[in-house]
Amino acid sequence: MHADEIRALVQGHQVHRDVYTSHAVYQAEMRHLFANAWIFVGHDSQTPNKGDYITTQIGDQPVIQVRHSDGNIHILHNRCPHKGTKIAIDRAGNTGKFFRCPYHAWSFKTNGCRLAIPLKKGYDGTGLENTPNYEGMAAVGAVEVYHGFVFARLAYNGISFEEFFGDSLSSIDNMVARAPEGRLKIAGPPLRYMHKCNWKMLVENQTDTCHPMVAHESSAGTAIDIFREMGEPEPRPAAMQIIAPFMSAYEFFESMGIRTWPNGHGHTGVNMSIHSDYDAIPGYYEALKQTHGERKAKAILDESRHNSVYFPNMMVKAPLQQLRNFIPLGPDKTLVESYVYRLAGAPDQLVAMSSMYNRMINAPTSIVGHDDLEMYERAQEGLQSNGLEWVNLQRLYETGEDFDVEAVENGTTERQMRNQFDAWVKFMTADMEEAA
Repeated sequence: MHADEIRALVQGHQVHRDVYTSHAVYQAEMRHLFANAWIFVGHDSQTPNKGDYITTQIGDQPVIQVRHSDGNIHILHNRCPHKGTKIAIDRAGNTGKFFRCPYHAWSFKTNGCRLAIPLKKGYDGTGLENTPNYEGMAAVGAVEVYHGFVFARLAYNGISFEEFFGDSLSSIDNMVARAPEGRLKIAGPPLRYMHKCNWKMLVENQTDTCHPMVAHESSAGTAIDIFREMGEPEPRPAAMQIIAPFMSAYEFFESMGIRTWPNGHGHTGVNMSIHSDYDAIPGYYEALKQTHGERKAKAILDESRHNSVYFPNMMVKAPLQQLRNFIPLGPDKTLVESYVYRLAGAPDQLVAMSSMYNRMINAPTSIVGHDDLEMYERAQEGLQSNGLEWVNLQRLYETGEDFDVEAVENGTTERQMRNQFDAWVKFMTADMEEAA
């Protein structure tokens, strides 16, 4: 696809259905968007020791996150430079001091550099040493570890990490600041949940505040009815604290507010959120106050952001120490990984609450998540209709919106969705413009 074809799919208040359904658009996203943007890979606590690795993918590119012998984290393309065989197939493990290809035993240091080639004399005089294959496993273009979160840019040239994320990193800052010891640790493998829909539908839904009281009426609404029939016993069960706010009125979500940042990032819950009224965890505030002092500890906890979207395909929920990664597997297939993190120095009850939320909302066996899944799949099917070609994003739209500046608006605006598509065009076409 050409840059003009990409731009024609986005018209401010609406986007063409092809952005969700077209194989050509999906292939262009894999080649351009996921190469030019900074993409979440993993957390450094998943690879704490030398030789530890995890496997994942950036767009459709299989990669390995590995801890090298010098303690640094490297992101390598998961293929042997010889015949292309995948080097690692397990989701996690420890490779020791080197990787060894299971096909012809070419071996590589954990930073990707070539270590040894069996029967190397067979290449004498062939010019192998003049090829990039001889150097070893290819590394991605750039890597940044921010408060333990590992990001990578596939492209060797492009926007810097700092410029790409800007002030949006404040949501990660807040999540880490909630740890009395100032660091996070992975609390186990993620919940994985397959969705038969385009990945962008899930990302948009993170800041869609006009659907909870409708789509979740049969789940959250039913739970509230049952709780009332029980006489609303005290203390409130943690499950009810989690699920009841999904049925908040439109006015609540309007007051919540939405903040948008340049390059497609934004969050719901500027003033308060559905996480604002949870019961306090005994001993947690006291531990945080001992670290930060009373004023700062209170400010950290008062920042109750709901969902912070990091364009293109990641969301963090700081009050519950969660991260969701939306991995595209096709134009109509998305794997969602939902992680829970432990706050170092915080009571275990806090990670128990976060894990409960993850199971209730984000798991294949969840109560609430199936409501969203049905809406995504209905949308994916409905967009095959020839009745209309365009998808409307016009709620609280103003002509000439400027997405290069931070903005705070009504909590039901669709500005963040428009912000994402503005960034989508920008990073889809970045290398196209350079090539032209």
